[in-house]
Amino acid sequence: MNVVVAAGPGGGGVLRPDGEPVRAVADLAGAVRELEAGRPRWVWTDTREVYPALLAAGVRLTRCHDLTLTEGLLLGYEGRYGEPHSAQAAYARLHGLPVPEDHHGPQARQATLFEEEPAPPDADLVAQVHADQLRRIEAVEDPGRFRLLVAAESAGALIAAEMGHEGMPWREDAHDTLLTGLLGPRPVHGMRPAKLQALADEVAAAFGASFNPDSPQQIVRAFKAAGVPVASTRAREIKEIDHPGVAPLLAYKELARIYSFHGWSWADQWVRDHRFRPEYVVGGVVSGRWATSGGGALQIPKVMRRVVVADEGWTLVVADAAQLEPRVLAAMAGDGGLAGAAGQIDLYQALAQSFGGERDNAKLAMLSAMYGGTSGDASRLLAVMRQRFPRAYRFVEDAARRGEEGHLVRSWLGRTCPPPSARWRELVSGPEGSRAVRDRGRFTRNFVVQATAAEWALALMAVLRGLLPDPARLVFFQHDEVMVHCPAELAEEVVAAVGTAAGEATRLLFGPTPVRFPMQALAVRCYADAK
Repeated sequence: MNVVVAAGPGGGGVLRPDGEPVRAVADLAGAVRELEAGRPRWVWTDTREVYPALLAAGVRLTRCHDLTLTEGLLLGYEGRYGEPHSAQAAYARLHGLPVPEDHHGPQARQATLFEEEPAPPDADLVAQVHADQLRRIEAVEDPGRFRLLVAAESAGALIAAEMGHEGMPWREDAHDTLLTGLLGPRPVHGMRPAKLQALADEVAAAFGASFNPDSPQQIVRAFKAAGVPVASTRAREIKEIDHPGVAPLLAYKELARIYSFHGWSWADQWVRDHRFRPEYVVGGVVSGRWATSGGGALQIPKVMRRVVVADEGWTLVVADAAQLEPRVLAAMAGDGGLAGAAGQIDLYQALAQSFGGERDNAKLAMLSAMYGGTSGDASRLLAVMRQRFPRAYRFVEDAARRGEEGHLVRSWLGRTCPPPSARWRELVSGPEGSRAVRDRGRFTRNFVVQATAAEWALALMAVLRGLLPDPARLVFFQHDEVMVHCPAELAEEVVAAVGTAAGEATRLLFGPTPVRFPMQALAVRCYADAK
């Protein structure tokens, strides 16, 4: 059963399956709850614009079709990556009208003084765009896989909104204690914390001149004045320099990053009611990985995991996929040898036994094959990889070659990489041509694996979401890691659900395969105890 929802900034409406309108979006919670009993697939313009209000009203949905996300996937497949992909843009293209720019989602641009706000989409617009998208999906090379991609991407939009609504447990008192121990007491506005200032003073004393250690340009000038020219201020480069200012400068940079990105001001903005509530962006990276439009949820420093503590009587079930991308490559390529190694918990150790070498060498060979590395021992190890696992090696080599030739490559389910830019085509015909060609080959080589790994993770979460016993909730996701917050007595059931979801995600994507995708789930009170 399909229920069409026209949802956009400021309004919309709901249609029952018989086409009769229900009521305005702002007041639809009761109607949606009633219709949800039939497990419809809701069709709407943008999940971010309607679902948060439903969650606030206590309504959770089973599934949806997000027109905006689907349009982005279809445009990418058609080689039109980056074109406006809102429902309004899709409707305009469908009818030969001027295509509006994208202004959707939580960061949508506000209308200027002399600019008229766009009208909210009506149900007819949603129905027409939906019908057109279904037609275009059937026209792709493998509609079955692409339908799974659309379903997974749309499920991801529901999950992202739910995680933002639920929030990850975050102890403000523990956060304050941690920051005070690392930095000193919270400073007044415009001042550095005491320990940061002490390190800045050490840096100045070591260089014999005061400068701002937050400024890369001033750091470069300070080293140059000391007779030590540096090309950049990256920590790995500065570590190699023999100068008394290096140690306090590196310590300063590490603490300054924590202060800037996860300090008191950050907590004031993103932590409410003992919950960290970031804004996730589904498919925010070209490979399909998520991004955030605020809060930095995908870059939480390890030290901050100490403040992620389950509620009293509850627990955190934390799980991550072991060596996900090599396993994805084994499944996609259908390489029997690599699939056999990927049937083990530690894939790299199994590869090492196959190589007759060390685990680190096996890991380097695999990563070089996927990412195009050639430095050091990579070339020698790649030769072994080519000989022992020819189908896996050929799979990524083919993707690299297509990229080098300027073609598109696709993930297992059909997510498509961006086409080469006009600038790339200019470079190819110039003196930098070989480097540009090589760089794009590295990108497409990795894209087919990383994008498929992102699809597996989406399928995992979509399945797990449906298996979780109430009131257990997904509260965090990062590439191949998930976190569930649940009552302690449900921990074993949630751990089992994670394993079931991993197996089902594998079956959905790859069908019968000898490749294992183990999810190592652990129930802990504090996130820091999971590692």
